[in-house]
Amino acid sequence: TNLPVEPVLAPGGSAGNTILGLAELGNPAAMLGKIGNCEIGVYYREGLVERGGDGSRFKMGTIPNGRCLSLVTPDSERTMRTDLGAAMTLVPEEISVDDFDGYDHAHIEGYILFNRDLMYKVLDSAKAAGCTVSLDLASFEVVHATKDIMADIIEEYVDYIFCNEEEAAAFTDLGQDYPGMVKRLAQLAAVAAVKLGKDGSLIAQGTEIVSVEPYPIENPVDTTGAGDLWASGFLYGLLNGRDLRQSGEYGSLLGAEAVQVMGASIPESSWQTIRRQLSSI
Repeated sequence: TNLPVEPVLAPGGSAGNTILGLAELGNPAAMLGKIGNCEIGVYYREGLVERGGDGSRFKMGTIPNGRCLSLVTPDSERTMRTDLGAAMTLVPEEISVDDFDGYDHAHIEGYILFNRDLMYKVLDSAKAAGCTVSLDLASFEVVHATKDIMADIIEEYVDYIFCNEEEAAAFTDLGQDYPGMVKRLAQLAAVAAVKLGKDGSLIAQGTEIVSVEPYPIENPVDTTGAGDLWASGFLYGLLNGRDLRQSGEYGSLLGAEAVQVMGASIPESSWQTIRRQLSSI
């Protein structure tokens, strides 16, 4: 099939987008995962290093790097076709406490829940290293597939839980009661956030619920990565001592920027503006 425009190569993956965002904001960041023995694997690692991140924690696979083809129609709807490649070959034996050495927080994407042995090794290793943990539920399919263990995992391991309205509804069965959802999640984790897209976000800690407005966007282009970049902003705030509202506003700003570009890769010129804007919030 002929595409109307040439495809663009950009680093991706849910946690990858979040980590790259944190690196762009100047937060020390490394990524733990498995890259391929190919040009794209090198490109992926170098993409993190060029943004100031630590590329030393990657494991090297024997097959090509994972790839995802994201097709976006003019009305901003997307279809994704994924080949997990080398990432799929990461095994629990490759993960250790040493992988988290030098870091005090671990951000984990929900897709790892599909591989329960790997998930527990990552969570146990992160906690043994003294890290706090954030988990982004990633998709409602993840929630449906792991509902039998989800509450226990969050309660035992997770300090900060992030999800969108679909994922929160799938987990809590509360329909459209978003305050009820975030309150339920905050009973399991120290901080819970439900991202509501153009309606902003709800953030809860204990019994406190904060409603954060979205940044207005006149011309949305593509929602790919918006939730991941929201997490970059929110984590940047929390990890640097900001309160829930300020951290949520950081998340709103980054999420809005992601919606205004094709894919999840915000251009460097925009990052300079973002860094200035964050200092004024």
